[in-house]
Amino acid sequence: MRGTATGAPAAKHPQMSYRSIFRPGLFEGRVVVVTGGGTGIGRCIAHELVSLGAAVAIVGRTAEKLERVASELREAGGHSSTHVCDIREETVVRDTVAAVLAAHGRIDGLVNNAGGQFPAPLETITGKGWDAVVRNNLTGGFFVARECYTQWLRAHAAQAGCGIVNIIADMWNGMPGMGHSGAARAGMLNLTETAALEWAPLRVNAVAPGIIASSGMDRYPPAFKPTLLAAPKAIPAQRMGTESEVSAAVVFLLSPAASFISGACLRVDGAGPNARRMWPRTGAAPSEAFNGFHLAELPAILRDEP
Repeated sequence: MRGTATGAPAAKHPQMSYRSIFRPGLFEGRVVVVTGGGTGIGRCIAHELVSLGAAVAIVGRTAEKLERVASELREAGGHSSTHVCDIREETVVRDTVAAVLAAHGRIDGLVNNAGGQFPAPLETITGKGWDAVVRNNLTGGFFVARECYTQWLRAHAAQAGCGIVNIIADMWNGMPGMGHSGAARAGMLNLTETAALEWAPLRVNAVAPGIIASSGMDRYPPAFKPTLLAAPKAIPAQRMGTESEVSAAVVFLLSPAASFISGACLRVDGAGPNARRMWPRTGAAPSEAFNGFHLAELPAILRDEP
């Protein structure tokens, strides 16, 4: 299915179920924790995992958003639990992971997706702003991974299907305009590589999305819209990515097919970091997008209306 110029659907997909490329029942009997599961990429990942038979524990800061996704998953015939948690708070994370185990009896996988940032040049970032973003995108992810590991995964690390996937970002060669987030995401990649050794045989990998047409974009101020709309021109694929394309990478890394993959980072970015000013643009049409998420919508900031 071909999307819009951004690679995202302009409206909800008419199908009433997730269109995953993976076989039905792939995660039957498995329990996966998805942080930041109330919106955007995390919501999409939760839907795909449920469509493949997993039970998901969706974690986030806003109960209403979590319950909305849980309701969607129930309508799809899936099983989930919701857990309100600020991942920046160590004791809260510890209690949340314990609550997941109480609800499901096991944890087979963690998708460390929660995070957030705001656009700002380095010289305007205050200590408070820096700390908030680093705790969101690095410290909190560490807390969740550590607790899932110590409370369950350490004792079951050798089982097929167990693993952690950390969602980072396209921070290669720096992240101008979001230096706090770039530093934190780079730290999360290094943490991934360390955990892959210290926590072996548990598989620990990362996924680095590029510019993805997701609801997270709507957190940016309207003044950021021209920058977002111009972004596809600098991407070799000539479009933004979709939530489904990130989700597919996560599902692969959690699947048995990735049993010998650990300490790796899978980029989902249309070769954006490979673009070079000295290499002429081809003028080719955008690559075809994959949109498997039946509830995906174009972010408001990318729509034509003011």
